[in-house]
Amino acid sequence: MIVKELIMLLTEKNMKIATAESCTGGLIAQMITSVSGASAVFDCGVVAYSNEIKKSLLGVKAETLEKYGAVSEQTAFEMAQGVRILSNADIAVSVTGIAGPGGGSAEKPVGTVCIGVSTELKNITKSFHFDGDRDEVRKMTAEAALELVMYMLKNK
Repeated sequence: MIVKELIMLLTEKNMKIATAESCTGGLIAQMITSVSGASAVFDCGVVAYSNEIKKSLLGVKAETLEKYGAVSEQTAFEMAQGVRILSNADIAVSVTGIAGPGGGSAEKPVGTVCIGVSTELKNITKSFHFDGDRDEVRKMTAEAALELVMYMLKNK
């Protein structure tokens, strides 16, 4: 299970993780904290569904939201960086997307997701499109986010 591996790796590296979630509504934090030993590595999780919370709590710039939208790699980057700084964690992951069934557009259809991972020295973002119902999109998003964190930790 990827979460157990993640907790072991974070423990070995003496690192803490934080999450900033929009479309997953706390699912990533729930997945991490469901594993014994998580308290040693999990710092905090923020569910930032509204743009106002993205701005006021996570430091996402209004200009970023206006120019690129809430579902963008730019917003995912600022969310991850913001929660890392807010929590003082070593690594942070963020997700923002359209889980559906509504809310999509021709440019950003349902299933469009952006994930960001931030450390003090390196940041990565990636866009995905997942097919499925709301629960499936959320689950695939959380799994992809955890895989991106693992990638970052192993390729630091």
